[in-house]
Amino acid sequence: MYLKQIFLGALGLLFATFAQAQAPKTTANYRVVPLPQEISNTSAGAFALNAQTRIAYPKGNAALQKDAELLAQYLFEATKVRPTLTTNAQGRNLIVLSATLKNNNKEAYRLDVSKDRISINGASAAGTFYGIQTLRKAIPQTGAQKLFFPSVTINDQPRFGYRGAMLDVARHFFSFEEVKTFIDILALHNINRFHWHLTDDQGWRIEIKKYPRLTEVSSMRPETMVGHDASKFDGKPHGGFYTQEQARAIVKYAADRHIMVVPEIDMPGHMVAALAAYPELGCTGGPYKVRTTWGVAEDVLCAGNERTLKFAKDVLSEVMNIFPSEYLYIGGDECPKSSWEKCSRCQALIKEKGLATDEKHTAEERLQSYFMSDIANFITAHGAKLAVGTRFWRAE
Repeated sequence: MYLKQIFLGALGLLFATFAQAQAPKTTANYRVVPLPQEISNTSAGAFALNAQTRIAYPKGNAALQKDAELLAQYLFEATKVRPTLTTNAQGRNLIVLSATLKNNNKEAYRLDVSKDRISINGASAAGTFYGIQTLRKAIPQTGAQKLFFPSVTINDQPRFGYRGAMLDVARHFFSFEEVKTFIDILALHNINRFHWHLTDDQGWRIEIKKYPRLTEVSSMRPETMVGHDASKFDGKPHGGFYTQEQARAIVKYAADRHIMVVPEIDMPGHMVAALAAYPELGCTGGPYKVRTTWGVAEDVLCAGNERTLKFAKDVLSEVMNIFPSEYLYIGGDECPKSSWEKCSRCQALIKEKGLATDEKHTAEERLQSYFMSDIANFITAHGAKLAVGTRFWRAE
């Protein structure tokens, strides 16, 4: 029986080798997007990816181990060849990952390809990851299994430290798996910030345990405006939300790809969806409905209501507990003041705080600055940095 197993194993390896030899051939092309800063062709032969190829990473380095796992998956998806992982960087037919490059830019990397090995050395694990992306993108999308990487030396680093892209799931909901796919696309293009627009007038997408109606009511709208014609609607309910567990899973999924998730919770404007669930937070008390049209809504949070600030801080506390991001985006722009002008509570607070109209600002604009400053102090006290819009909010 033992000899039979050896024979069958050897026969399987023989067939695999024969299949590899018969597979279509293709050659990698390093002129990818974004284009590396320096590409120097060498005469050290070409590295052949095959069933014996191994990926080596330093023992005990969890970040580079994750990079190695992702590289093995990328190669398998492109060629159906899955290299084995090892912590032994000796020998031939190796792809060696390291993070010892001396460079002040921690996202820099050096990629060296010769006949016997590919070396990807980053100034950090993130730099190594971007080298992996260059190697990955160099593979032509032909499905060929016999792949050659021409010898080369590539030195590269990003020009900008903050490279972001936004996904607006408030207006149009994307599933958990679709968000992960979007993150994969960001990683492919060396993006390191994922701006996740989670709330707006048209929908609330993140679970807040202290305010369950935000997902029970605010996450669904009955229909959606068709194009730019406010007289036409599709008649289809639209919505969805992410549990806190799902949001944390997205944070980890992005972090494994060296991407920081920056959440956006807009306030005090763009809050009609929240007001539909908690109408007492608005100046009129409602009733409010999750908005089915685009544009800027006149209904906003009541800045003169003490419960409004408590609501905002409660929400942001849970958000900051989910997202360890350096930044928290709260919009702050596109906040019409018409409801505040007519609201007795807002006008009382304006009088109490001495927020007078002058040649530069109205009293209501001063009220918004007061609200935003309070929120900003709350966020920074919890160790995060505030990110805001600037279209309508102007503070001195």
